[in-house]
This record gives sequence, structure tokens and C-alpha cells, in this order.
Amino acid sequence: MMFYGDADTPAPDAGQVLIKVAATSVNRPDIIQRQGNYSPPPGDSEIMGLEVAGTVEKLGQGVSNWQPGQRVMALIGGGGYAEYAVAHAGHMMPIPENMSFEQAACVCETYLTAYLNLFLLAGLKDGETVLLHGGGGGVNTAAIHLCKQLVPDVTVVVTASTGKIQRVAALGADHVIDYRTQSFAEQVKQITSGKGVDVILDHIGADYLADNMKSLAVYGRLLSIGVMSGVKAELNLALMMVKRQQIIGSVLRPRPVDEKTEIIAAFAAATLDHMATGSIVPLVSNVFPLDQAAQAHREMEASTHFGKIVLRV
Repeated sequence: MMFYGDADTPAPDAGQVLIKVAATSVNRPDIIQRQGNYSPPPGDSEIMGLEVAGTVEKLGQGVSNWQPGQRVMALIGGGGYAEYAVAHAGHMMPIPENMSFEQAACVCETYLTAYLNLFLLAGLKDGETVLLHGGGGGVNTAAIHLCKQLVPDVTVVVTASTGKIQRVAALGADHVIDYRTQSFAEQVKQITSGKGVDVILDHIGADYLADNMKSLAVYGRLLSIGVMSGVKAELNLALMMVKRQQIIGSVLRPRPVDEKTEIIAAFAAATLDHMATGSIVPLVSNVFPLDQAAQAHREMEASTHFGKIVLRV
């Protein structure tokens, strides 16, 4: 359930910062939380919203590396759909001068998710092939950007619906598979001459597990970040063993504060220069005012968006 109303302005605890929110974005976990299936971590706001962009309003005790008025983007455990939100000081990044608040509101959840899984967990490197499921979704478009800038010799294969194939290709995907009319496992076999892909980033879950494992190369890594099609499926353990494959489950929101700080520091070091030069530009699909968050959720559930759906505060 979701409604638009009033709430008290949060106060930053020690090590935290109060941000005056200019923009936030809609993420798939927001939909799941609204449906009552994804509670925020203990101590985080019950208000939806996992990332914000805005200006520093007030510093909590012990925070000295940020200044009031500074433009920042932040990963938060909840509370983004509001005029003010609290973030841990280590979960914030400066917004490059060339980036709008709306663009900055698209960075922290999806780009961090893509970076964490593809680079920190899977260790994706030049010369490998990666399969990205998700067409024009936020994590997928972020993943394409990151692959093309950080590991330009990686071959990027993407599954997408018929209407999004050309736009996905325009973002830099080397091969785009229409998952509605083609078997992605068969297409991967042809594209890789039978070798398979080295890394798969998947948010579909159960329905894709068998074909994902068929599509993985020897020593391939499957990153499971969502379960849109269900949580249970059969796994051919013998195939996985023979091909020395790995299945890695990953979520971002429940991780400890210090762990998120380390992830964000690594991400910032690897990507902020690319954002400052404009070689990585977050893709905004549509912008809604905050009081139209319900319509923004309907658009995400209909999967008509390409890139991120933003809420302007």
C-alpha cells in the first residue's frame, strides 16, 4: 500500500547526513515493498526510496568530509520518496558538475548493483563475454554503460523484448536476443560458437535457471539478483560440477553499513571520472512529480520504461 502524506523531518544520527532531496527514483524493490514483501532493514525508514540526489542540509555528529549545500547522491536503506532523507556519510558521492539531479538520482541503486555483481563479485575482465538479462531496465542499461567503459574488450549480449532491441543495441550491446521469439540459450550457443558466456547477470530467477546454466562457459559465473519468475527450480549439479561453474546470490540493501561504504568507495574510484567527462550518462526514461509516485509504479510494472523512472521532489 502507498499513499502521499506528511511525515516528520528525520534527524541525522552520528555519522549521518540530512539531505534535502531534489530527486529520487523508482526501483523494482520499491514495488515489492509496496506489495508488503520487502521490509526495510532495522532502523531504516518505512518510506520507500533507495537512492536520492540533492544537497547536504545538516551534518550529524562526527561528519566532517561533507559541507552544507554540497550536491550529493546517496544510497539509503529507505526514505527517498520525501523532501528530506538521511544517509550514512560513507554512502554518499559528489554529483559531477555536468550531471542533473534527475540523472544523479539514477546512479546509486542500479549502477552500484551492476558494478558490485559484474566487477567485485564476478571479476568480469577484458576478453570475456557477459549475458545481461533485462532489456531496457535500470540495472541492465547501467551494466551496458559500465561494461563498455570499464572493460571495452568485453562482448556484451543482452536479452530484450522486441520493441526495445534497437535501443539496447544503440547503447552498445554487441548482440541483442529477442527473448519473446528466440531461445536465449540457443542464441548464446551460436554467438559464442558453443563456448558459452563467462558471466550472466540475472534478475528473472527460477524460469531462467536451466537455460542460464546451459549458457555458461566452463568456469562461468551466474549472478542471481532477483526472482521475478519464482524462487524454486531444479539444478543439474553434475553439469555445474563438470563445468566448474559458480552461482552467486547477491543483494545490496541488507548489507552492513561498513560493507556498503567499501562498495561505494570502489565504485566511485572506478566510475566518477567517467561520469564527469560524460562517457557514462545515466539514462532517464521518465520524470514524475513525487505526488504521482503511483503512476510511476504503474509504468514500471508495465515494463514500458527504458532506463530509470525518476521522481522529482
